[in-house]
Amino acid sequence: MCAAAQPCPVGPDVPAGPPSGPAGQPAEDGARPAGAAGRGPVRGVLFDFSGTLFRMEPAESWLRTVLDRAGLPAADAAVAELARRLREAGAVPGEAAPRTVPPHLAEVWRTRDSDAARHRAAYTAMARRVPLPREELYDALYTRHTEPAAWQPYPDAAGVLGGLRARGVPVAVVSNIGWNLRPVFRAHGLDRFVDAYALSFEHGVQKPDGRLFAAACRALGRAPGDVLMVGDSPRADGGAARLGCRVHLVDHLPVERRPTGLLPVLDLVAGSAG
Repeated sequence: MCAAAQPCPVGPDVPAGPPSGPAGQPAEDGARPAGAAGRGPVRGVLFDFSGTLFRMEPAESWLRTVLDRAGLPAADAAVAELARRLREAGAVPGEAAPRTVPPHLAEVWRTRDSDAARHRAAYTAMARRVPLPREELYDALYTRHTEPAAWQPYPDAAGVLGGLRARGVPVAVVSNIGWNLRPVFRAHGLDRFVDAYALSFEHGVQKPDGRLFAAACRALGRAPGDVLMVGDSPRADGGAARLGCRVHLVDHLPVERRPTGLLPVLDLVAGSAG
């Protein structure tokens, strides 16, 4: 098992797949099960990060924090309008995909999660499609979204992760991301429940590429068929099914609208044990 503080090695188990996309649109409050490819007890669980265990602060709060730090007063209506335009531009991490991507940004956007510098370049470039009062605000917005205070765990995250730990079921976080999210887990007291991290920018591969899921399974010392992947994106997280993992999908909703969406994971683990 690789140490939680270290990246897990990626092997050539599965050919590279297409790059990841944003989370699917929510269908309803709660959770949605997907096909179960595995058999027998679930002996390990993989979790996505954004939209699954944690959710970033609303775009209005994200923008307001950066403006306040820069000493730029703005009316609530102005902040709301800029936040709306940033969302439409695809500049808000973890939110819906942009409606259009300029041709000159297509490649960096498509591969943004495979490299830290590319991730920053992609999101700051998309944000620059929206005029802001100062140039330095674009990098400040990016930096803000990497801060632990910008993230909030879902209400049931601690209980579910703690429940898995109590059952002796190891956990890995598998995320398409361009920065080190471990401090977010530490700041919110959830790192003690995580045995390993497989982060796309540390490996140069993105979900749904099976190599990222395979790295996480190896880190837990579990065969894919004994592992459950929990995420919010049918496309990105559903890629684990091709490796043989079971997949369970939750809805990508604000934390206040999804208080119990992760609880079925404990039932799935318990039910698989017969």
